[in-house]
Amino acid sequence: MIGSANLNIMLKAARKAGRSLVKDFREVENLQVSSKGAGDFVSKADIQAEKILKEDLMGARPTYGWLGEETGEEEGQDPTRRWIVDPLDGTTNFLHGLPHWAVSIALEHKGEIVAGVVFDAAKDEMFFAEKGAGAWMNETRIRCSDRKRMIEAIFATGVPFAGKRTLPATLHDFGRLLPMCAGVRRWGSAALDLAYVAAGRYDGYWERELNAWDLAAGLIIVKEAGGLVDGLRAGQNPIDGNVIVANEPIFESFAKVIRERPDA
Repeated sequence: MIGSANLNIMLKAARKAGRSLVKDFREVENLQVSSKGAGDFVSKADIQAEKILKEDLMGARPTYGWLGEETGEEEGQDPTRRWIVDPLDGTTNFLHGLPHWAVSIALEHKGEIVAGVVFDAAKDEMFFAEKGAGAWMNETRIRCSDRKRMIEAIFATGVPFAGKRTLPATLHDFGRLLPMCAGVRRWGSAALDLAYVAAGRYDGYWERELNAWDLAAGLIIVKEAGGLVDGLRAGQNPIDGNVIVANEPIFESFAKVIRERPDA
């Protein structure tokens, strides 16, 4: 695929940040880690990766706005465009030596995500999409699965940790969903969960109370792969953090299960 100039900037920046993270990942036991709160950690590697991304993305498009997990939000001279960046989605995996984490970059234009990149540097899998141009993994176009029966489907989610208030609702979801499907996976990276739905590896995904940088890139990749995306409650904006996605054949059945709880 030959992408736009902006997409090529995103792909190049993701690879550069990914190389930096892989180098640190090989020495994960020596990383100096500081705590940002219960169950939420940041490392020097994380901060360095965001620095690389900001230098490359803002260097190429200095008038755009910025929203990054580590450096926060900055308004740009161009109020219609901004980068939304998570330099290391799956930080806890990274710090435990688990090779399942990603660099996530999205481009927002007039409130809509128009391009997204999710780079799994440990496995050298680059997922990306632009509005109207399909979804890709490296050189291969990807599509959501076509499974039509819930009992054959595998779903992904994030399990709340360290006393998060969404734990009861998620446990309720499990009680409803597990008897109806082939399994639920919790791999610790929302960006890769979404990319895996787009690639047909998972059939659906849901989660509560995420941040825009966790979701933005993955959401457009799922859409361009033919998946359906919505808030946990019908009509919610998923970028606000409560999201449900699935392939088209099982979306309604899946959503009905998850939305059964009135405070979903």
